[in-house]
Amino acid sequence: MASELYNTIDALSREKGIDPQIVISAVEDAIVVATRKYYKTQENLRAELDKDTGKIRAFAIKTVVEAPEQVEDPLLQVTLDDARKVNPSIEIGGELQIPKVTEGILGRIAAQLAKQVIFQKVREAERDTVYNEYIGRVGEIVNATVKRIEGPDVIFDLGKAESRMPRKEQSRLESFAIGERVRVVIARVERASKGPAVVVSRAAPELVQHLFQTEVPEIYDGTVVIRAIAREAGERTKIAVMSKDKDVDAVGACVGMKGMRVQSIIRELRGEKIDIIEYHEDAVTFAEKALQPAKVSRVSVLEGTEKHLEVVVDDSQLSLAIGKKGQNVRLAAKLLGWKIDIKSEEEKRQEVEQQMSQLVAPSSTPLADVPGLGEGLVEKLSAAGVTTVEALADMTPEQLEAIEGIGPKTVEKISLAVNNYFSGLEGGEIAAAEGDLGAESTEAQETSPEGSLEEVAAEDPAADETAEFEAVSETTEPAESTEEPAEEPAPSEGKK
Repeated sequence: MASELYNTIDALSREKGIDPQIVISAVEDAIVVATRKYYKTQENLRAELDKDTGKIRAFAIKTVVEAPEQVEDPLLQVTLDDARKVNPSIEIGGELQIPKVTEGILGRIAAQLAKQVIFQKVREAERDTVYNEYIGRVGEIVNATVKRIEGPDVIFDLGKAESRMPRKEQSRLESFAIGERVRVVIARVERASKGPAVVVSRAAPELVQHLFQTEVPEIYDGTVVIRAIAREAGERTKIAVMSKDKDVDAVGACVGMKGMRVQSIIRELRGEKIDIIEYHEDAVTFAEKALQPAKVSRVSVLEGTEKHLEVVVDDSQLSLAIGKKGQNVRLAAKLLGWKIDIKSEEEKRQEVEQQMSQLVAPSSTPLADVPGLGEGLVEKLSAAGVTTVEALADMTPEQLEAIEGIGPKTVEKISLAVNNYFSGLEGGEIAAAEGDLGAESTEAQETSPEGSLEEVAAEDPAADETAEFEAVSETTEPAESTEEPAEEPAPSEGKK
């Protein structure tokens, strides 16, 4: 007949769902720990539980060797002669069991230590049992009862084990009461967890898929297939469905008559919004559907990138397409498995204009390539940060005079050189001059009669006075007249 201790162990094993032998091994290990602590020995100890009497005996185990010189550790080995004094039938290589007295001497501290060891062993065995039970059921939907609430976590009773639902696995729309039964998804199983090893979720997309399979017979029998689900728990879910039967409307089957089917799922999810979308193999068409309720103007696949779409919408539809905090486009991207860039018509127009301006933008020409600018002047301009003729043309005379070493006459020289350069580009030719000026524009000569005078002054500042003198001479020289000279007045009669 089994002892009372063994019956207690058997009942504990059934309650925890573990093998009774695991509990017995835990008890034996606890007695070994308590015995070693009491005797303060490093001997190899072993304990055995007598099923009938309920007594636990402890032994010191020593290996039998033939000669004394073979004994390396007296605590672990014994000679054959000494071993046969205890057990006459023992042979070399056998194990000699030397009894250790434990009954009535271990005391309260040893018993407490044994209790801790037993609890630890039982908890480890229980975790292993739960892990082996649920590791193959990850993603499965189970019914659970709310057992207690620990801070942000909700503890559920799964029947054979407890489970934990952390805050991030909960929907913000949901709250739970003790004893309430809900459907949860087994998210993962943690072996080295302090609390319940099974982690469940109400935020996983699998929950929505299971609810649709329960509410929609066409999905349950395989006529309608769920191809993709994107969910942000407590906010919105997008689900893409397709029909294998051309006579069955996939979206209509999920919605149900007057929306009864989808409304039942929304109630289960505490009011979470659900968008049901028809699946398309074409990513462009699928993207237009996935961004509903926004109306899409056009969708294009960006070349040179992997799974990247550009979506253009009307200016009034941009905020609707993006959604609250980007939720709509984020869920659409998850549903498609593509990266999506959304732009308004105005943004796209500005982008195209910028690209066109870059294509037609003139190339930058170094100052050294402009005839008429000497090396010294180019160095002064470069030191001031002006390195291209385009940048030089955009500067005002005041800005040029602000540069050290450049005066009004040099500004005129720069202006003339730049004008000649651009005039030569427009006319298709640039004439090279041999003087310091370098280039003259035929157009400038035709349009300005005084152009040659100004150019000479710009070429050689020392010739300014000569140029001015020649100009004065030209203006003061009397012009030849074809008219007859006026008659001289007649001398007065009073003079002789």
